[in-house]
Amino acid sequence: MDDELWDLVDAAGRPLGTTHRRGDPSLPRGAFHVVSSVCAVRADGQVLISQRAAVKDWALDWEFAAGSALAGETSRQAAARELWEETGLRAAADALVFVGRVVEQSALFDLYVAHDVDPATLILDPEEVAASEWVTLDDVHARYRSDFAGPWVARLDALWPQLLRAVRAGGAAR
Repeated sequence: MDDELWDLVDAAGRPLGTTHRRGDPSLPRGAFHVVSSVCAVRADGQVLISQRAAVKDWALDWEFAAGSALAGETSRQAAARELWEETGLRAAADALVFVGRVVEQSALFDLYVAHDVDPATLILDPEEVAASEWVTLDDVHARYRSDFAGPWVARLDALWPQLLRAVRAGGAAR
């Protein structure tokens, strides 16, 4: 994990031409790394939330699959990879629907929606995920301020209307 390299970008997402090793001291001033997340949606409209493994920061709190984009990856590619690595669910990067971006202290957080994922392929990575649930968006809305990992509150506060539209639009949003 400490060998993980991230491409650094400016606040607008433009590459700075440098990388940063995960775990190294703070990013240079004005530099960000991209964190990508994906809300996986079954054909019946339920979405997958996952509980972070007990060994991770924000242990046992809930979230959508997420992680940092690796050097050379686009935000969409990172979202698709993180979904697969954490949950075994597959989604083509180019089929992901962009919901929006939140600028955080050292990261640009991008949220995507993956429609019509196959829940039969769900296999959780125990190093990343303790449990998962298929829930409605109303369930997520009722729980994210109390049950989700801390950073998710501001993210979902900022992106909630766009997330609702993207999930409810289904395949038409693509």
